[in-house]
Amino acid sequence: MGIVELVLIAVGLSMDAFAVSICRGLGMRKLNLRTAAVLALFFGGFQALMPLMGWALGTQFMWLIEPVDHWVAFVLLAFIGGKMLWEAFHEEDECGCEDTSGIDLREFLVLAVATSIDALAAGISFAALNVDIVASVSLIGVITFCLSFAGVAVGHFFGARYEKPASVVGGVVLILIGLKVLLEHLGVL
Repeated sequence: MGIVELVLIAVGLSMDAFAVSICRGLGMRKLNLRTAAVLALFFGGFQALMPLMGWALGTQFMWLIEPVDHWVAFVLLAFIGGKMLWEAFHEEDECGCEDTSGIDLREFLVLAVATSIDALAAGISFAALNVDIVASVSLIGVITFCLSFAGVAVGHFFGARYEKPASVVGGVVLILIGLKVLLEHLGVL
């Protein structure tokens, strides 16, 4: 898997965190950069940790996965992408109206875990694809940090109009990458 695919996966995985960051920014009466940075650190850290955990699990069971690794990667990435698309079109607006400019570490932890569960499955597919895990999780963490920080600012300045399109784009990108992996292993591409 090349750098372009890894960047696209990182962006796709970070879309949930980006959408939640927009929601946090919507509730800020005044843009608080410290809160944005702490939230982005939580999101980036967990988005990097979860695929590492998935990769560790995947490598332990590689002997079982290897004969069908391309199908595993396709199914996991398509599932994650499909879930993002489903949520984009079926979830109610969860952004609150209260001021969210403060730092609530417990809330940030819950949000970070909730938005990074999909990255655990991606980590399993990384094991199946024999991806350089250090570069991958570093890239995912940095991109998620940047997009989460930017998401708070976008939410504060522009409102919720970009939350749904971000989730749709992220879901479609993950599904297309999964399809590309499958087609490459089947010899079509």
